[in-house]
Amino acid sequence: MWFGILGPLLIRDRNTALDVPAARQRVLLAALLVHAGRPVPADTLAEVMWDGKPPAGAVTTLRSHVMRLRRVLGPVVGSRVVTRYPGYLVEAADQEVDLLRFTWLCRQGGAAVRAGAWARAQQLLDEALGSWRGEPLMDVPSGLLHRDEVPRLEQLRLQALEWRIGAGLHLGCHGELVPELQSLVAQHPLRERFHVQLMLALYRCSRPAEALAAYQDARRALVAELGTEPGPELRALHRRILNDDPALAVRGTAPPAAAANLVVPRQLPAKAPYFTGRAAELTMLTGLLSRPAGERPATVVISATDGMAGGVGKTALAVHWAHRVAERFPDGQLYVNLRGSGPGGPPVPAAEAVLGFIQAMRDPGQPAPAGLPAQVALYRSLVADRCMLVVLDNACDEEQVRPLLPGGPACFTVITSRNLLMGLVTDGAAHLAVGRLSSSESLDLLARRLGRQRLESEAETVRDLVAGCAGLPLALCIVAARAAVRPDLPLAVLPAALPPAS
Repeated sequence: MWFGILGPLLIRDRNTALDVPAARQRVLLAALLVHAGRPVPADTLAEVMWDGKPPAGAVTTLRSHVMRLRRVLGPVVGSRVVTRYPGYLVEAADQEVDLLRFTWLCRQGGAAVRAGAWARAQQLLDEALGSWRGEPLMDVPSGLLHRDEVPRLEQLRLQALEWRIGAGLHLGCHGELVPELQSLVAQHPLRERFHVQLMLALYRCSRPAEALAAYQDARRALVAELGTEPGPELRALHRRILNDDPALAVRGTAPPAAAANLVVPRQLPAKAPYFTGRAAELTMLTGLLSRPAGERPATVVISATDGMAGGVGKTALAVHWAHRVAERFPDGQLYVNLRGSGPGGPPVPAAEAVLGFIQAMRDPGQPAPAGLPAQVALYRSLVADRCMLVVLDNACDEEQVRPLLPGGPACFTVITSRNLLMGLVTDGAAHLAVGRLSSSESLDLLARRLGRQRLESEAETVRDLVAGCAGLPLALCIVAARAAVRPDLPLAVLPAALPPAS
């Protein structure tokens, strides 16, 4: 599913484009998509739909337009338009709306700029700017939306352009950036940052006279339009070019020896083929990634609901979600089973896990430093400028996981544990408690493995099986596996072989 507003309005269900011909329904959908994932008050929607002049009873009429919009979009896409106090919202993930994806990529790109990870910043911001297909909302007939939203969106685009060009200049791409910058200063003569970048690019192309002329063009535009002289950054660069400041030359862009041999690990185990349910939990986890950079926790702890032991599906949930969002972490995904509980041997020492992560990201021939503190320091240095997902599965306590927590701003860590790990939550980690599956979710899990026809043929027995498994995915999977290997066996003989609920 895909919604687009960074250009003409675009709605796609798989490979089928959907059309919303009615003008007010297009405005309604666009207004919801501008705030995708957040409820928009009914009064606000009425103002937008009638361009600031809603008629009497507009909120009531709005309900009819929402119903018609859902019908036009069809049962799948239409179900995303939901009623939510104090109005309505479009339920969508970052990867389903071009504006949300653009914003997410810009946040990651901005973090890479601040970290000096120029190649990564350029890649992310190029991808972000590729989301734009033209002027936002260009075929949506709403003066209010164009007045209130388009300038804001355009400013976001210009900021992304500045960041991406800045990354390109750090990488020595000045020659190819000159034509683009000349076009940008013509379109935005009062945006001083583009003038600075053009002057620097020209100077690095051994065209200092043109760089000085670009300064004079910028000054004339600012004086004519605003009556002001250029700002301090422009003036300082002008002086440095006049003085032929050697610090303006391109700095070496070759990666350090350690970074040159970095690899992209893809360590996630296979996800459970019959995973079902957990819609609220998956939404909560994805929502954490969608928060603004300053509000997003770096870690989430997934534990069982109080009083529950194993078999509730913490690992299956974490791995399933990690596969869903893996593309958001292009620098790789790290995974380790820390064996904090259950069979498989004693808990994995933090030193062993850290060393495994280091070896997963570097040439195996490179030696690792001795001692846990030095290894942790190297591990965190390797991930500092990377966007990575780290899954620490089956942890026993905080002491085991703290050395494995990355410090990079673009990294995210998922920890599963039977224990709450309250110290991490106190330090700012998010917490997700996982409980039992509902009866309907339990039935769905069995149906995925055994088929609905077999369940319907023994409906009463199936109800007893579901009750006996007590909503524990592990128990349900054991039952399903025993039934799958003996398709001729009546389900009624299985309850006696069930493991006890815990």
